[in-house]
Amino acid sequence: MTQSTQPVAVAQVAGTDEPNPYLLGVYAPVDTEIDAADLRVIGEIPTDLNGVYLRNGPNPRHQPEGRYHWFDGDGMVHAVQLENGKARYRNRWVRTKAFQAESEAGKALWTGVMESPRGNPFGNAHGLGLKDNANTDVIFHRGKVLTTWYLCGSPYAIDPLSLETLGAEDFLGTLVGDLMAHPKVDERTGELFWFDYGPRPPFMRYGVVSADGKVTHVTNVDLPGPRLPHDMAITENYAILMDLPLIQDMQAARQGRHKIIFDRSLPARFGVLPRYGNGSQVRWFEANPCYIYHVVNSWESGEEIVLDVCRVTRPHPRADALTPLAKMLSYLRLDAQLHRYRFNLRTGQTSETPLDDDNTEFPTVDARTVGKRSRYAYNVHISPESTLLFDGLVKYDTETGGKTSWSFGAGRWGSEAPFAPRDGSTSDDDGYLVTFVQDEGENRSELDIFDAADVSAGPVARVLLPQRVPLGFHATWVRADQLRK
Repeated sequence: MTQSTQPVAVAQVAGTDEPNPYLLGVYAPVDTEIDAADLRVIGEIPTDLNGVYLRNGPNPRHQPEGRYHWFDGDGMVHAVQLENGKARYRNRWVRTKAFQAESEAGKALWTGVMESPRGNPFGNAHGLGLKDNANTDVIFHRGKVLTTWYLCGSPYAIDPLSLETLGAEDFLGTLVGDLMAHPKVDERTGELFWFDYGPRPPFMRYGVVSADGKVTHVTNVDLPGPRLPHDMAITENYAILMDLPLIQDMQAARQGRHKIIFDRSLPARFGVLPRYGNGSQVRWFEANPCYIYHVVNSWESGEEIVLDVCRVTRPHPRADALTPLAKMLSYLRLDAQLHRYRFNLRTGQTSETPLDDDNTEFPTVDARTVGKRSRYAYNVHISPESTLLFDGLVKYDTETGGKTSWSFGAGRWGSEAPFAPRDGSTSDDDGYLVTFVQDEGENRSELDIFDAADVSAGPVARVLLPQRVPLGFHATWVRADQLRK
């Protein structure tokens, strides 16, 4: 089945002669939703790899109003289902409330991050007037995949196979407010842990969705002012929240603009609270100022909590970034390193240790190990190019400190690569890594499959896709046993 759509955005920066690289080449949006089965394969898809790979990302349906930021694009999920050595591809826009409104109007109704939101029709539950486009993450929970927005919005549920949008997920009518980009699912208990945040008190709320799909716990978390946290962590008994010194510029906010600043005079703070604790039980641990987009994993070790992250020490534009577009480019060009924190619950002390100096991000672990000790982390390596590009994979052994890697090759750029356990898998590298790879020279996309135990050997199979997949954000793997349930 092929669904034709209206033409998507052109690459011109509105009102200027400046080309916008995030609308060109490997970032350029596609204008067609398709289904395709029996895809051509170079190599052989392992028959013990069964499930579906899904990746979210921005794909504007209409010509943007004003200056386009990569984060502004409408969410589109691309998926490849693998079953008995065969592959099927499908892609769909996420039918958010804003997407539907613009579809009815036949044009863009919202301006983006780099413009004033004052004329926008509506925003999120906190009153932030930007378009909640559900373009950031994909999280499997209770038979559905939840798509999220990086600035905290409504999670939208989609079917993991058909990619049909099932609607805004309110957890059986129990969710009041928004959900952040990266909630955590504990597969052992079936619970989902989340927070939301905004520009007005309470600046953060923390909550739990139980295994039966209802929000069963919510508490306010006291912060000194509005913050922009992006991720969180869980352990067997605790949740870890963050108060980081990347904050909203209140002067800009009073002028109707969304602007962030990094305040080096403030420490990074990590709030540890019992899973079902209330805000008064949060214990804050201080560390050197930084920003953290993404958590690797966290677990309890004796009287300590261990937290592995990708740590950013300079989350601000380069000094030579003079234009709005140049500032966007330099913000998006991440510079992060693998880093470990230890929070001692008896003494209240924090210790932190760099684990690597390579620029790697978008980490994944075996989803079955979230919240407990994991050994391996799988990151993408960030290219030195001026735009955000992933030029390879890095597998970390966080017990020995070792690492192995694979480069995609010249002009070939990857996506987040979740760990996909083989049927009957017994450890967190007993399986595969799956990732979309865009070949810039060939103007073609593929799904590459790696043996997680031997990443440096390169892909064991390359599934050639029927259309180009623009570069995007986060991905997940849903196992066949989860689909059956």
